[in-house]
Amino acid sequence: MKLRWDDLKLFVAVHEQGSLSAAARVLKLGQPTLSRRIAELEEAIGETLFERKSLGTVLTAAGSKLLPAAQSMAEWANEAELQVQKQTYLPQGTVRVAAPPGIAREVLVPVAARIRQQHPHIFLEVLSSIELLNLGRGEADVALRTQRPTDADLVCVQEMSTPMRVYAADSYAKQIPAHPKLADLRWICWAAPYHDLRVNQELHALIPDFQPVFTSDDFLVQLSACEAGMGAMVLPQSLYRYACLHRNTGLRELDIDLGPSAQGGLYVVCHKRHRHLPKVQLVIDYLSEAFERLRRG
Repeated sequence: MKLRWDDLKLFVAVHEQGSLSAAARVLKLGQPTLSRRIAELEEAIGETLFERKSLGTVLTAAGSKLLPAAQSMAEWANEAELQVQKQTYLPQGTVRVAAPPGIAREVLVPVAARIRQQHPHIFLEVLSSIELLNLGRGEADVALRTQRPTDADLVCVQEMSTPMRVYAADSYAKQIPAHPKLADLRWICWAAPYHDLRVNQELHALIPDFQPVFTSDDFLVQLSACEAGMGAMVLPQSLYRYACLHRNTGLRELDIDLGPSAQGGLYVVCHKRHRHLPKVQLVIDYLSEAFERLRRG
């Protein structure tokens, strides 16, 4: 039995996306075509690989057994592509950078504009999401993350820490009493499926019977609600002090202490195989300059 890499790539995509329909969108295939290809792979193996459920797909025992080898093939295929790039590379092309939405807006958009002005043959593809992409399989070339990576194959090429502070629009800040307690504020934070992120956990720990006034699973929607005066948000000081100086956000930093543990981090991460690709290095250099501006405020 010979298994084709093209079929195994589809199998890995369905597993990672959690459903045939989501994988079909990512792969830019019709769902009937993808279903047929998966069925053909299952027929070749002689085992069912996925259990189809109403909310998506779940690996069967046979699928779980096949997955590690298929994922390894995905990494090898990416490595082969990188080796070709190293030999034939010209300083041009697309660099995919992953970042949470707020960081993408405040850091990556200005970086993309500077790169576009000075290096018009380099393009940034910004992948804005809370979920972590797999850099080993080439889902992104560089990532901005709020936690230091633990994978030995990932390299942290730039980092900074910043206090987490409370921000509100002027219209709401004027309604807040002098010397308010945390429980006195109307809070904006994460909704499901991200309600267990650190900001929410910290507010629940600090405020008895914590009940936010507004929640969303989209950070930029939360930020818009804050700018509209609906309530206050916890944001990284360096990032939003810089944003307030250079862009009229309408947000004001409130004089409220969240305690010594209210510190955030920001890390530029890439896979060690990508580290010295010229187009990736160029983007890392621009991100390093952006970090210096953030540190200066």
